[in-house]
Amino acid sequence: MRRYGKNPDEDDIRVRPNPKGNRPRTNIRPKHEDAGEGLVLTVDRGRLTCLIEGRTVTAMKARELGRKSAVVGDRVAVVGDLTGAKDTLARIVRVEPRSSTLRRTADDDDPFERVVVANADQLAIVTALADPEPRPRLIDRCLVAAYDAGLDPLLVLTKSDLASADTLLESYGALGVPYLVTNRDELADGSAAERVRAALTGRMTAFVGHSGVGKTTLVNSLVPERRRAIGHVNAVTGRGRHTTTSALALPLPDDSGWVIDTPGVRSFGLHHVDPSRVIHAFPDLEPGTAECPRACSHDEPDCALDQWVSDGHADPARLYSLRRLLATRERREGD
Repeated sequence: MRRYGKNPDEDDIRVRPNPKGNRPRTNIRPKHEDAGEGLVLTVDRGRLTCLIEGRTVTAMKARELGRKSAVVGDRVAVVGDLTGAKDTLARIVRVEPRSSTLRRTADDDDPFERVVVANADQLAIVTALADPEPRPRLIDRCLVAAYDAGLDPLLVLTKSDLASADTLLESYGALGVPYLVTNRDELADGSAAERVRAALTGRMTAFVGHSGVGKTTLVNSLVPERRRAIGHVNAVTGRGRHTTTSALALPLPDDSGWVIDTPGVRSFGLHHVDPSRVIHAFPDLEPGTAECPRACSHDEPDCALDQWVSDGHADPARLYSLRRLLATRERREGD
């Protein structure tokens, strides 16, 4: 039986028997050069809402994309009916290369990666100072994921009217992570939104945090015309209820930036993270790894970073912070 490869002799055509006639088949895909450019705003059960020239268009993924999926933040090429009229459906034929990809796994033993958002350049880690209690290990994991994806982290602490932020901020001081502290009164009068919005201007920022920390409340104050449902913290368990069920990208007023609200998380697995990439977020320590043994974990007796710090090239607190983050894969978020 004759087999056809990538370069057959007969114009790359393979003829298959068909009871209704022979239909030429080819592996050459159309380029769709006239496709519209869109930004994926949300994904819901196989339907993607895209922003195309100021209009929201509902689309589905083309079969030719195979297993490659589009996520919130993706820039895509779309064909078909792009009017955005009711009951119309367009088709996504290409997902453009991503500048960044924020991923997580269900836990550290799960090899299946879940893409949270694409093309973001900042990760806002939202944590309540009380009701529910802060979870530093979850913050550490989000920081590792941000550094691995090349996103700039921003720590947003809410409910400072219930507890002080000093203790938590002290533990992250050596990392130099920028932070904002808000309280309920500031959310009510809009002053918190003004301060947070200033840190988001000109950027695409993904908001992450576990349920009940006030993440969606903050997003609603930033984009009041697109209010999303919010939940409450269970007084017995101290956990919030999931009210945000899908990620949604929203433009800030005057198109000054984008904010992506994501569903609350109770775990942030790091199975996909290569620990060797985390060191890139520590430019004062990275040169010291040149003398490290091959495949050094940077937390072992022969690690050259100990000598690098002893020689005065970096603050010991920075090395401690690096090792704490690298070790977070071996610790559960609640520990």
